[in-house]
Amino acid sequence: MQALEAYGKSPRRGRIWLLSIGALVLVIAGIGVAYAVGRSSGAKAADTGATTTTAVPHVRPLSVHASSPAAGAQGVASNADISITFSSPVSLGPDKPTLSPAVAGQWVQPSPTTIRYDLAAPLVPYSNEEVNIPGGASGVKAKDGATLPASSSYGFTVAPGDTLRLQELLAQLGYLPLTFTSSATVTPADMATPAYGNFAWRWPTLPAELTSQWTQGSPGEITKAAIMSFENQNGMTVDGLAGPEVWATLLQDVATNKVNANPYVYVLVSKVLPENLTLYDNGAAQYTNIPVNTGAPGADTTDGTYAVFEHVTSSVMKGTNPDGTTYDDPAVPWASYFNGGDALHGFVRAQYGFPQSNGCVEMTVANAGMLWPLTPIGTLVTVVGPAS
Repeated sequence: MQALEAYGKSPRRGRIWLLSIGALVLVIAGIGVAYAVGRSSGAKAADTGATTTTAVPHVRPLSVHASSPAAGAQGVASNADISITFSSPVSLGPDKPTLSPAVAGQWVQPSPTTIRYDLAAPLVPYSNEEVNIPGGASGVKAKDGATLPASSSYGFTVAPGDTLRLQELLAQLGYLPLTFTSSATVTPADMATPAYGNFAWRWPTLPAELTSQWTQGSPGEITKAAIMSFENQNGMTVDGLAGPEVWATLLQDVATNKVNANPYVYVLVSKVLPENLTLYDNGAAQYTNIPVNTGAPGADTTDGTYAVFEHVTSSVMKGTNPDGTTYDDPAVPWASYFNGGDALHGFVRAQYGFPQSNGCVEMTVANAGMLWPLTPIGTLVTVVGPAS
C-alpha cells in the first residue's frame, strides 16, 4: 500500500516536469524556427540580388514669402533696396531675378531665405519697375532641391523725380547758367536724390532780368528751358517736362559726363524806345542794341520770359492784323518761336525800333540770320516793357 502511494505521487510530479520541459523545447524550437526563417529569407534575398528601397522624403515646392518693395507699391524711393524672401533657404546660383527696365547692380544674400539687389545706379524716377523671378528647373532653387512651380513677376512705381536734384544734375552738365558743387560724395545709388552742396552763377555779368527768376528747388522757366535744351540735344520730344525718359538719359549722361554741347545763350528784348535786343553768350553781351520791332497796339508782344520751342530757317505766317486785314507771309526767314505765335525772325521794314509787328520780334533779315544759329530750342527770351 505504501508502495502504491509512492508510485501514485511520483508519476504526477513526473508529468509536471515533463510538461515544463516540453514547453521549453517548444519555445526554443520557435526561436530556432524564427531564426532559421530569417536566415533563409535573408539568404534568398542575397541569392536573387534583390535590393532594399529607401523612401525619399517629400520636398515642398519653393514659394515667394515676401518682397520689398511690395507688389504694386507706389512712390518707391530711387535708392530703395529690392529684396525677395523665400519660404525656405535658397542657393544664390546663376539663375537670378532680373529687373525691367534694367538697373545696374548685383544680387547678394543677406540671410538664408532672402536675396537683395544692391543698386549700382538709382531706380529711374517715375518709372514702372518690374522684377522677374525665374521658376522651374532653370529658376531659383532651394538648398533642399525645391524649385518655384513657375516663373513670376511683380511691379512697383518709382517716386517722381526731385526738382532740386534735377537742377543739380542739369547744372553739373552745363544746361543751367549756374554751377553746382556737391559738398559730399554721392554714391551711385543716390544719384537721383538731392545732394548737399551749393549753386553759384557761372558768370557775374548776367542781367538781373534772368538771375531774378531763379528759385532753387522750385520749377521755373529757367529750369524748363534747360530741360527743353536737353531733350532737343538728345533727340527726344521737346515738352520741358522731366519724365522717366529724361531722367534715365540725364543719369546716363552724368555717368558718362556728356555735357551740354551748346553755349548758354540768353536773349533780352526791351520795348523801351528805340526797341532793341541784347544777346548774352556764356554771360557776355555778344550782341547789343540790335534794333527790333515788337507788336503794334492791339497785337502787343507779351512781357515775360519764355523758352524757344521751335527753330526753323523759314516759316509760313498767316493771321489777322489789329485793323482786321489779314496777312499771309509764305517764307518768313530765321524764325525762333518762343511764345505761341510770337517769334524772333527777320522781316523787311522801312525802319526798326518801334512797335509795328503782329506780336513777333522782328529785325533785319541780316541780323536775324546772324542770331538764329545762337537761339536753338531751349534758349530763354525775356521781353520787358518800359517802366511805368
